[in-house]
Amino acid sequence: MKTVFRFALPYKWPMMIAIFLMLLELAVELIQPLLIGNIIDEGIMQEDLGAVGLWGAVMMGLAFVALFSGVVNSYFASHAAQSFGFDLRQALFKRVQTMSLTAFLRFPTSSLITRLTSDVTLVQNALFMGLRIMARAPLMVFGSLAMAFVVNPKLAIFLLAGAPFLAIFLVIMARKGVRLFGIVQRRLDSVNRLVQENLQAVRLIKAYLRGAFETSRFSKAAGDLKKDSVHAMRLMELILPVLLFIMNAGFMAVLWFGADEVRNSGMPVGDVVAIVNYAMRMTSAFSMFSFLIVIFSRAKASSERMEELLTTDDQLEVLEATDNSYDGASAVRFEQVSFRYPDTNEYVLQDISFEVRPGEKLVIMGATGSGKSTLLQLIPRMFQATNGTILVGGKKIGEWQLDVLRKMIGYVPQQSMLFTGTIIDNLAWGKQGASLEEVEEAAKKAQIHQSIMRFTDGYHTRVGQKGVNLSGGQKQRLSIARALIRKPSILILDDSTSALDVKTEAVLWEALTEEDTTMFIVTQKIQTAQIADSVLLLSDGKIVGHGTHDELLNSSSFYRKIVQSQQAEGVE
Repeated sequence: MKTVFRFALPYKWPMMIAIFLMLLELAVELIQPLLIGNIIDEGIMQEDLGAVGLWGAVMMGLAFVALFSGVVNSYFASHAAQSFGFDLRQALFKRVQTMSLTAFLRFPTSSLITRLTSDVTLVQNALFMGLRIMARAPLMVFGSLAMAFVVNPKLAIFLLAGAPFLAIFLVIMARKGVRLFGIVQRRLDSVNRLVQENLQAVRLIKAYLRGAFETSRFSKAAGDLKKDSVHAMRLMELILPVLLFIMNAGFMAVLWFGADEVRNSGMPVGDVVAIVNYAMRMTSAFSMFSFLIVIFSRAKASSERMEELLTTDDQLEVLEATDNSYDGASAVRFEQVSFRYPDTNEYVLQDISFEVRPGEKLVIMGATGSGKSTLLQLIPRMFQATNGTILVGGKKIGEWQLDVLRKMIGYVPQQSMLFTGTIIDNLAWGKQGASLEEVEEAAKKAQIHQSIMRFTDGYHTRVGQKGVNLSGGQKQRLSIARALIRKPSILILDDSTSALDVKTEAVLWEALTEEDTTMFIVTQKIQTAQIADSVLLLSDGKIVGHGTHDELLNSSSFYRKIVQSQQAEGVE
């Protein structure tokens, strides 16, 4: 929890003010029973209205002090808690943005969403409650006990008798609560994952009439969440009855023996009334514990989940660059590169060696799962090669400062990802501060400008979530334009033209030929391979062919089969 709560340190002064005001409010509450006792003993029992008025006025003044303290305490507690939550959420989001893919893949997306939303809110609320009442409850118990001993030690001993049992009971329940609410938060991760998957695949679910099946899956996940939540809450609900039983037993003992002391020993009635008031305050404070333990247990479980994210080892080593400059297309060379994902023994890529000179186009072909996309992701260091060396611009890839390396690269993934906003927002996202002229130039090269101008609002047309109001080909061309606006030294196209018709794709490649960039193109289309400088064939993570289109036709049976299959389908 230390890592999480260090984000509260910048707000130590608001928290200290809130704590001081809480203590002031608490002190007033602890003094009130003494004043009530004085009113009874010095005023009512002595029939002195002046004493009643005096002590009543003091009580009224202190009540206003408590009111002021409570209101201002809430202001500072809220400020500190909300600011803490804001900073923590920002830090978590920044952590997600800066961690390597290796670290990122350790956490399911649904779990990350829960940690950045629900978990932060739970810990934020715990801090607020801590500044408002969480510390106040135990202080009220100890303060009431202390004041009770000041008033009358004989009666106070009855209030003290049950305290050790209550303390042990509360510690046991708090530990159980942390474990159970940790399970509840993981169940919430599962529910969020199912919701996320179903929202993303809504068309597929409808097309396959799998709504009922997905509903049953969700019902099971929600049922597990309900079951574990009920189990946790039922355990927590035991706290209040046990606390009240023990405290009420002490309360009754005070009344019983207090009445006897008044009758037989002349104990002042005000002392009994004061002790009874302190007993009532202790009972009220203990009744808060059931509520506070739930808050603390959930907050501790959530803080541990967030701390796991904040302290995750990131194996991506970023070295300082000896030269941050780059100009034009860059050469890329792989030397006996192998790669396997963390925690696996099977290599996805094995002994990969090839070179692409500046400005050349390399087409990468192979069956599904042959390692094409993984190979491309090694270039911007989404992952680090397990063995071997990758050189970009003549330097080892690890010698490039990471942000400089990635600024050199325009990356278009298999799945076209567009953000909610306008078309110009999505295109300019590729280059901060891009002008309208730069946006239009990139769009024209990507063969999407004319399609954009057909929209009523042109470049200011709103893009729905994930580009739902655009066709597959339009989304792919927008993604390519977003990469081109960077004027990249290296352009990576991971099967990014699959939705384009033959004519549009041919015009696109003609436009891209004029770009001063080194291109890596994953495709299954022979027509694209024909215009490339070389073709790399992958199978099961190994190179099974490398050369021009004509060379591979003569030397590779694997490549000839691809060509023949597409010719049979009418693909030139």
